[in-house]
Amino acid sequence: MEVHTIKPGHGRVNVRHDGFSNIFSELSATYPLKLLSPQLPSSNVSVVYMLSYGGGLVGGDHVQMYVEVQDGARLAILSQGSTKVFKTRPGHRLSARPQIHPVTTQGMEVRVSPGSALFLLPDPVTCFRAAKYHQSQIFHLASGSSAVLLDWITSGRKSLGEEWVFSKYYSLNEVWVDGRRVARDATLLEERDSQGGPLVPRTLRETLAPYSCYATVIVYGDLVQDTVRHLAAAYTTITVFRQHTPPSLIWSLSTICEGKGCVIRAAATETEDVKMWLGRALSDLEGVLGVDVYRRAFS
Repeated sequence: MEVHTIKPGHGRVNVRHDGFSNIFSELSATYPLKLLSPQLPSSNVSVVYMLSYGGGLVGGDHVQMYVEVQDGARLAILSQGSTKVFKTRPGHRLSARPQIHPVTTQGMEVRVSPGSALFLLPDPVTCFRAAKYHQSQIFHLASGSSAVLLDWITSGRKSLGEEWVFSKYYSLNEVWVDGRRVARDATLLEERDSQGGPLVPRTLRETLAPYSCYATVIVYGDLVQDTVRHLAAAYTTITVFRQHTPPSLIWSLSTICEGKGCVIRAAATETEDVKMWLGRALSDLEGVLGVDVYRRAFS
């Protein structure tokens, strides 16, 4: 990847292992995106934090990331707090004139070479009232690479009575291995328009109740086979039976690539419950990333 001038809202990360340690040949970003990489004791694990100026993203913001992980490097992409999506910049008053508020878009294109690994473990997206958010993440993996890809969303600011009151949320994740698409996960959340029929349409909040956090995790590769096996074994022990009230947390698992990977979906009444469950479910990553990086992701 050549180093060159990048557009506003774009970021580029190119990391490789030179036989002794990880080296960033490029780590750059422009407003409203900010990238930081702390110094770590590990020689082959690097961390990049994705941040945004002003405490979040607003309608009209466009963020696009390009990531390459090469030559046996391991890269963890984290965030500091949830990705907040506002309708307008905090502190700015809305115009009294009717207007169509633009969509906040965020994209990521990733390439991971053989022997390398990517761990995308950000905090969840939180859309505020009337916000519109569109996310597209495409991952191109080599068959000898590994990846753990977390994508999750919260209902909003529950403390202010905002639960599932954003205008629209769309998230697309695609995973390709050696040019073959092995996973495609798309989520669309928006209020339904009334069709004028006899039935009153359910609100988004009613449809998603009682859960306030939904997560999807895609796991693939040799480095994370312990995680795949342990989760698959745990899933076989789940007993399904009728309950008078929904459980506080539910999860499911589907295998991909002849069992070399899996797709996990989880939902819970509280975001913290999902985070704690993910920390336990992905605890084998501590041996892959190291204690420090693992705790940064799940503490």
